[in-house]
Amino acid sequence: MGSVTSSEREFINAWQRDFPLERRPFRRIASMVEETETEVMATVRDLIRRDVVSRLGAVVAPNTAGASTLAAMAVPPARLEEVAEIVSAEPAVNHNYEREHAFNLWFVVTASDAEELRATLDRIARTTGLPVIDLPLEQSYHIDLGFPI
Repeated sequence: MGSVTSSEREFINAWQRDFPLERRPFRRIASMVEETETEVMATVRDLIRRDVVSRLGAVVAPNTAGASTLAAMAVPPARLEEVAEIVSAEPAVNHNYEREHAFNLWFVVTASDAEELRATLDRIARTTGLPVIDLPLEQSYHIDLGFPI
């Protein structure tokens, strides 16, 4: 992540939650921060370009819109980076991370439906030559995904 100015930090922290859900949300934000809609949109684009903000979008409860699952793989350490790149290249994969465990690569897949989700898991297994375990949600918990910058 690149360096962040104090005004950018304030901007991000103010809009991680309660983002306006309306036709022109950036116009609403602009009126509140005394900037133009164009300036606000340019700021957001710049933050994304600089990898300060990784994504701008809604967080939807699992399996209420489409299908999602947590998946894991036991990857030989020498292949971890290679396999992680293959997993990350899948459009339906939100993120992946390494864990200190026999199943050392974990990732979340979100797809339009169960068929697309299954196809993604199968493609990862086929491409890597490694089995993928599907760990579907059994009980949900709310986790606040907003982190102060």
